[in-house]
Amino acid sequence: MNLSQVIEELVEERDLDRSVLSDIVCEGMLAAYQKRYPDLSLSTVYNKQTDQIDILIDKKVVQSVEDEDQEISLRKAKGIKPDAKLEEIVKVPFNGPIGRIEILRAKQIIAQRIRSIEASQVYEEFKSKEGTVIHGLVHKCEPSGTTIKVGDTFAFMPKSLSIPGERCIVGYPVRALLKEVLVEPRNENQLILDRSSTDFLRQLFELEIPEIYERLVEVKKIVRAAGYKSKVVVSSNDKNIDPVGTCVGVGGARIKPILRELGMEKIDIISASFDVDQFVRDSLKPATVNRVEITGDKARVWVDEDQRSVAIGKMGKNISLASQLTGFEIELVKSDSAAMREQALEDVFGEKLPGGSKQLDEGVQEYSEDKVEAESSQETDESEEGMGHDR
Repeated sequence: MNLSQVIEELVEERDLDRSVLSDIVCEGMLAAYQKRYPDLSLSTVYNKQTDQIDILIDKKVVQSVEDEDQEISLRKAKGIKPDAKLEEIVKVPFNGPIGRIEILRAKQIIAQRIRSIEASQVYEEFKSKEGTVIHGLVHKCEPSGTTIKVGDTFAFMPKSLSIPGERCIVGYPVRALLKEVLVEPRNENQLILDRSSTDFLRQLFELEIPEIYERLVEVKKIVRAAGYKSKVVVSSNDKNIDPVGTCVGVGGARIKPILRELGMEKIDIISASFDVDQFVRDSLKPATVNRVEITGDKARVWVDEDQRSVAIGKMGKNISLASQLTGFEIELVKSDSAAMREQALEDVFGEKLPGGSKQLDEGVQEYSEDKVEAESSQETDESEEGMGHDR
């Protein structure tokens, strides 16, 4: 295969400029020759007539040649350049051989230069899209993260920026935040994607809810435990628009696409309020709060016993998100009815139970189940004895 065919294939495969590729190939070949002949003044040029790269050496025109590597006679010089003069430097074709190691060096230089140009093109194409949501298809699933094909370019979403528990399915369409566009690839990755941040969720709200995009409704704050739950505070810049209802939509039509995008993750949408008491109540949704008491940076919250686990959430995430949202350290307090019930139980038993009334309830339930099983077993034994007696 001749050089022009090689360049033509690279033009088609890599979508690079033909003249740029010619320069890159010349640069690679020059590096190979310079590695073999470091003391010679060499240069390269692509010869379109022969479809080859000509290797040239600089020589000084002299009357009598003493060093053939550095000098050329006036007679020979005129054969190359008719108007050559003594002491002039002329470029002469160089025919010195190079070996396998030098050829490998040329290939490395060419590949490196092509990657550098491609990286520049990717950077120029995507830098303006940094911080926005882009679409792609899952290309490869790995323990370290997911490779996603965005058009003709590959992007990478590290596991740390993925939604926990989300399944990776090759060929599946996906949306993600273009978190960072690197100038040069890092571990072969130049586009870094993200689906776990609050920024990604904020962008989804802007894409799916026109009023947010148009700034009629504003997302004031988002806290998120990716894969579990997000809490989004919204406010309206138009008194005729209900911010929460606008985000949810009729029959949940507007929030559903966002929920589908996030998989099993839940979203609590909260209306911004200047009433701190109400804001703390709303932050603990879906739990029902009876009373709130604010002291400095702490908020004491009274809830019924059956609402305690709801307020805390799975692995304490709901109350943690509420604290992040409000900026208060939230302490749950048993409501008066629960406290009175526990006090009554203490009066009956004469001492405080280690786990409170909840532990007593569980103990009674366990005991009752054990008792039922024992009674059931006893009834079965008696029944079998009776049957045996009849026989």
